[in-house]
Amino acid sequence: MAGGVGSRFWPLSRENKPKQFLDILGSGETLIQQTFNRFKNLCLPENILVVTSDEHKNIVREQLGIAPERILTEPFRKNTAPCIAYGSYKIFKENKNAFITVSPADHIISETSVFEKVINTGFEFASSDNSIVTIGIKPDKPETGFGYIQSEKMSYKGDIFKVKSFREKPDLPTAEFFLRSGDFFWNSGIFIWSAKTILKAFDDYLPDISAPFRENIKVLGSDTEESFIKSTYSTFRNISIDYGIIEKADNVFVISADMGWSDLGTWSSLYSHSKSDSTSNAIVRGNAHTFDCSNNLISITPGKSVILQGLTDYIVVETDDALLVIKKQDEQNIKNYLEALNKEK
Repeated sequence: MAGGVGSRFWPLSRENKPKQFLDILGSGETLIQQTFNRFKNLCLPENILVVTSDEHKNIVREQLGIAPERILTEPFRKNTAPCIAYGSYKIFKENKNAFITVSPADHIISETSVFEKVINTGFEFASSDNSIVTIGIKPDKPETGFGYIQSEKMSYKGDIFKVKSFREKPDLPTAEFFLRSGDFFWNSGIFIWSAKTILKAFDDYLPDISAPFRENIKVLGSDTEESFIKSTYSTFRNISIDYGIIEKADNVFVISADMGWSDLGTWSSLYSHSKSDSTSNAIVRGNAHTFDCSNNLISITPGKSVILQGLTDYIVVETDDALLVIKKQDEQNIKNYLEALNKEK
């Protein structure tokens, strides 16, 4: 899934090039390239589908080098349920016995070998049981920015647990309770299931999204697919797979994993994954000189020099046409500030 706009990473992330298409870590690979390469040992590259928006089809092809027919484009952003229905029906038409992993394109997973083991475990479990499988990340701090999965106390099988409930992003006291309890996991947004299982779940819980695909499955892969998708997507409601299916189904299991995962949803999360100097400043890009500064995230356009003095716990991001200077604790307001900026323009 590569359809996000990444507004929380403004000004580096823009509508024409959201964060999944950026080398935001300075690793030499964009986030979508890292995600694509992460799956190469798990399936054939030609079995990977990318769902993105119409305007980003070319950049997906440029960065991944995949065939145009493996790039599915959405004319409207309708959240994750329509996106997953589109991809799943496309796969089902090609192979009714397929097993599917759904993954966001912009997450970080540093322990690739662990990730591969977890995905294979999920495939094995989904093949022996008519189950929806999600990956839960063992929390190491009371994080308030993630959704949580509550599991049953007793393991169903190895590191696989039956899901008891899903919880929205908590306040700090609740997150601290989740951490102490030991039966809560961060919701990674990565899913594993058979094509048959997920399409039945769409029929049961989101028939308004499932029916157009089921009734017109012959169109997929044909010359009329694009026009069908454009007309059909306009009728879909905006709904996530979590709210539409996962939180309602009774056959959901979670695999406990510790694989160096982050959804990289904020500049602060990037800071936690970046190397810092002796004063805990993380200079992820560019030439910055700091004096009496600590605990800052700094990203500067290459070729420029910047001097910073007296800043603590700030985010400083500079591009050719914009500058962001904001306290870490207030970065959740970036979207609001950006809306105000756009209104002024």
